[in-house]
Amino acid sequence: MTHHGTERFVAYYRVSTKRQGLSGLGLDAQRESVAAYLARVQGKLIEEFTEVEHGTRKGNHRPQLTAALAQCRIHGATLIIAKLDRLARNVAFTSNLMESRVEFVACDFPDANRLTIHILAAVAEHEAVMISTRTKLALAAAKRKGTVLGGDRGNGGLIYRKGAKASARVRSENAKNRAADLLPTIAMIKAAGAASLRQIADGLNERGITTPRDGQWSAVQVARVLEHAGT
Repeated sequence: MTHHGTERFVAYYRVSTKRQGLSGLGLDAQRESVAAYLARVQGKLIEEFTEVEHGTRKGNHRPQLTAALAQCRIHGATLIIAKLDRLARNVAFTSNLMESRVEFVACDFPDANRLTIHILAAVAEHEAVMISTRTKLALAAAKRKGTVLGGDRGNGGLIYRKGAKASARVRSENAKNRAADLLPTIAMIKAAGAASLRQIADGLNERGITTPRDGQWSAVQVARVLEHAGT
């Protein structure tokens, strides 16, 4: 995660019903918990997002979580939640968080981020061992049947070129994802009156949003983001 001196946080709150969301029931307590934690660690709150969900609603549709994670990536911030038990048992939250490459902390269980990662890593490691075991058994069975094992070791150039292409695809995909995260902010900057690429760059810099390499925005870099976004 990018460091900016004082650690930055994006808060994510969740209330279970529309009534709670409108009345603030349960929301004030979450905000107080987050505020107390930030005061303790001297962290800076960048933005807040509140998800209003009905108890019977299922699935992964969490637009506020998606927006919060995007802001975390843009600012190099940590996602902060008030209570781990509100979210940890939710498959949608866990899967979205793990895929987002965003750090998170729970006010009532600050070490939960490391614990969760360890648990998930242990599960992944176990699955990797199982896959390796199954692969070895399959290879042994194939060898007993007379199948010639081993790859083409004389075609290293082709393998290298394939690896380079795969790496380029990953970089391109990351650039597109970054552009998608930035588009809502760029839209707000345009709505505030920015008409040129230079003005958009100034707007990003004023908001403390850095480039992927932790630098200042220029008109050329903004143009690249818009190109990756297909706008």
